Amino acid sequence: MCYGRCARCIGYSLVGLAVLCIVANILLYFPNGETKYASEDHLSRFVWFFSGIVGGGLLMLLPAFVFIGLEEEDCCGCCGHENCGKSCAMLSSVLAALVGIAGSGYCVIIAALGLAEGPRCLDRYGQWNYTFAPTNGNYLTDPSQWSKCIEPKNIVQWNVTLFSILLALGAIEFILCLIQIINGILGGICGFCCPHQQQYDC
Repeated sequence: MCYGRCARCIGYSLVGLAVLCIVANILLYFPNGETKYASEDHLSRFVWFFSGIVGGGLLMLLPAFVFIGLEEEDCCGCCGHENCGKSCAMLSSVLAALVGIAGSGYCVIIAALGLAEGPRCLDRYGQWNYTFAPTNGNYLTDPSQWSKCIEPKNIVQWNVTLFSILLALGAIEFILCLIQIINGILGGICGFCCPHQQQYDC
């Protein structure tokens, strides 16, 4: 398999995932499509950590574009051969993948914390607080408790859905960056994919 083509596929996948992370994070600011809760600071504090916008989004675009740039059709070239520059490029992509690891890891951690703490909402006593924080995330398996949040309407479902999406997307990004680290190391040490099935030994 061509290491450059693999990197390109990972890069395009990361671009799509990054866009989805940004959209999911933005939606967290507008429960039920309303803006007043953000302006009145009635959102979960973890929404303001920008995990999807920065971690799973913008930080992910850097390695994505680096990987896409490795799309040379001829991805052969090893130590001592004229195309060894491509091997160096593959090795350098490992550094970009580490940036992606950091960004996706941040997205996963913040999303998990947001799920565990639950939303900030108006409870039945007229107080804005983190109603489900003492449950240590157990509220997730007991939807009958979700009615404790009076306002914003359906805020628990909103937060659970979007933070779960961010968690899943961040995890996929993390895995793809790990794959590219392996791909970059293998492609950098010795690229096997050449026209006419040519092979070069390092």
